[in-house]
Amino acid sequence: MTTPEEQAKYIKLYQGNLIPLRVCLVGFTWGLHDYLVTLEDEMKYIWSMKWSFNKFMFFWIRYYTLTLLLFDVIQIHVFSIPGVTNDNVCVAMDSIIRVVGALSLWSVEIIMQLRVYALYKCSKKIAIINALLFLGSIGGFMYVLIHNAQRRRAVIADAIHLPLPGCPSIHSGIEWAQWVPATAYEGVLFGFALYKTLKSTTVRLRSGTRVGLYSLLLRDNLFYFFAIAFVLVFNNLMVVGITKIPWFSYAPFHAAVGILTTRMMLNVSKAATTDVIVNGSNSKPWSKRTGTVNTWHAASHAPSGSTLTRSDEPSTLDSFEMKYTRPARSARMGAV
Repeated sequence: MTTPEEQAKYIKLYQGNLIPLRVCLVGFTWGLHDYLVTLEDEMKYIWSMKWSFNKFMFFWIRYYTLTLLLFDVIQIHVFSIPGVTNDNVCVAMDSIIRVVGALSLWSVEIIMQLRVYALYKCSKKIAIINALLFLGSIGGFMYVLIHNAQRRRAVIADAIHLPLPGCPSIHSGIEWAQWVPATAYEGVLFGFALYKTLKSTTVRLRSGTRVGLYSLLLRDNLFYFFAIAFVLVFNNLMVVGITKIPWFSYAPFHAAVGILTTRMMLNVSKAATTDVIVNGSNSKPWSKRTGTVNTWHAASHAPSGSTLTRSDEPSTLDSFEMKYTRPARSARMGAV
């Protein structure tokens, strides 16, 4: 570091490595805070459910996210200790960090596939299309991962010997493409949800039924789909450098994806816990839980004479009109 250019480069790298040291703590704190805030809802709406794939996926995403955030903190801070890192360790950990993050994202996308599957009345065609695209996004991710891993050693060769707190935070080559397949697939899922939401809105407008936009977005999960897609796009833009924001580690992205997904699943479970459908003039209600994958077929198996039918587009599956799902209202209607 004899020239001003080399000194400036070193200072930039050093400052760039300090940012993840601090931001990873923010990500972990955010994830832990959300966990504590929503723990009561988890105990009330999730623990009481029978064991199912949906319940397993909730616990997996919930606690894997916390584990992943803790891993981010430990890995980044341990690597900041002088003498811990070297070429081999940095190259290996670069791939490991991406794989453990991808496991979280793929788990989330499985849940989102099931949500789309439910919104489209358990369409096998939609399920097959999404499954094939999902496998394609995984294949694209693995290709870019292997390509970058083979070239990572050369990328950090000039900086690995510098006294930096951790592995050099350098992005080059086609590293920007690492999350493009997942982002593209997320866009497809968002498109499916958007189409269903627009279709439901059109039906409501034609029938004269008015529903608040925010409630509609939440009920059809469009808000969550868009938020996760936005997180992935922002992540890609940061790697490319378009945002002019320094790279601050994957921790905030891991936290955001996990928090959004668990809140989406909690939201569905809350709405499903007390769902009661009144069968016309008959005071005997039909109660159903829509919080599990196994009962997402319920919309096509409503009891004869029920106010819910397959043609009720605005109330697809577990997205029933709130006027039918509030116990207080149902009780009043039954009393009449």
